[in-house]
Amino acid sequence: MTYTHVQRVRILYKTILKLHRSLPNELQIIGTNYAREEFKRHKRCSRNEANIFMNEWTNYAITLAKQLGLRGPQTGSKKIGSALAPSALDQLRDDQIIQLYELKEESSRAKNTEGTVET
Repeated sequence: MTYTHVQRVRILYKTILKLHRSLPNELQIIGTNYAREEFKRHKRCSRNEANIFMNEWTNYAITLAKQLGLRGPQTGSKKIGSALAPSALDQLRDDQIIQLYELKEESSRAKNTEGTVET
């Protein structure tokens, strides 16, 4: 069966959202919001950008699926994610670097509040 580009994008997006359901709550919220914004932002990109976008998000989905396993993280200490290669930073535009920094800040805030108890 051959899918159209739009169908492939929808399948990938839904796959990512399903994978995010297995993440800890804070990461699920951040990841889902980030994915939603990125998919919206790239709706009208060039064919070349669309190919890069789909390849990168497909790699993300594959990596996340491998890290989560079939039933989600098996222990609270299991590492989710991977280090960004320094050479990858050289390929990012200024706005992408800013976006990456904002994502880092948001994830740091979520990590810092993870251990706190509300009273």
